[in-house]
Amino acid sequence: MENQITPLDPVAIQIGNFSIKWYGIIIALGVVVALLLALREATKRHFDKELFVDLLIWAIPISIICARIYYVIFQWDFYKENPSEIIKIWHGGIAIYGALIGAVGTAIIFSRIKKISFFQLADIAAPSLLIAQAIGRWGNFMNQEAHGAETTRSFLESLHLPDFIINQMYIDGVYYQPTFLYESLWNVLGFVVLLILRRTKIRRGELFLSYVIWYSFGRFFIEGMRTDSLMWGDFRVSQVLAVILIVVSVGIMIYRRLKLNPPYYLADKYGKVPKQK
Repeated sequence: MENQITPLDPVAIQIGNFSIKWYGIIIALGVVVALLLALREATKRHFDKELFVDLLIWAIPISIICARIYYVIFQWDFYKENPSEIIKIWHGGIAIYGALIGAVGTAIIFSRIKKISFFQLADIAAPSLLIAQAIGRWGNFMNQEAHGAETTRSFLESLHLPDFIINQMYIDGVYYQPTFLYESLWNVLGFVVLLILRRTKIRRGELFLSYVIWYSFGRFFIEGMRTDSLMWGDFRVSQVLAVILIVVSVGIMIYRRLKLNPPYYLADKYGKVPKQK
């Protein structure tokens, strides 16, 4: 049976030597869905929707560059010997944490230039970020990457996964753990949690910080299952960063509550929270 399994074609459109891969299409879909959700929430919060469009114009290219730089830094042994490969992003090699660092950094600078609250901007975008990441992981699925350790077909079947996922996890004669799926599902669950949280009396900034904590917590454990982790000596970089982000986010949340008394997420311009219908 295994000999008859053919992986899904990662190329969606092929015209001569030009190809468009499913990975790029899926990432683009995630960005579009995230933007639409953010614009919808911005309208409810009476926040200028055009700011998100303007921010994306800068954030997307900067995030891609930062995702590449992050990957190259932790694969420097290879790239210092092959410097011409550094710019060849089409050969693979980007990291989501690098993209997030680039996006957050861009948003901080952008909010200062526009004289708006970074945390208000980030809170509105937080659920959108998680759903975009959930969608984006399916690009890894099409590329048969970001998987876990070897496993058996019987184990994958015990998870009640559809055949198309099980078959795609059959790579070079071996079945692998679908860690891309674990992370995608974790992000979908987090998306729902954030939607619930933002209807409560949560303070400004805490929705975004909750996103960082939620994603980092799940990523810490899922990263431990992966076989392609970027390493820092004997440590997995993403696990180290996940711990740092959780500690820093909790610290910021406590500090802001004790010292700054930020307004509620749902508060209007007068600081009042409307009653939920």
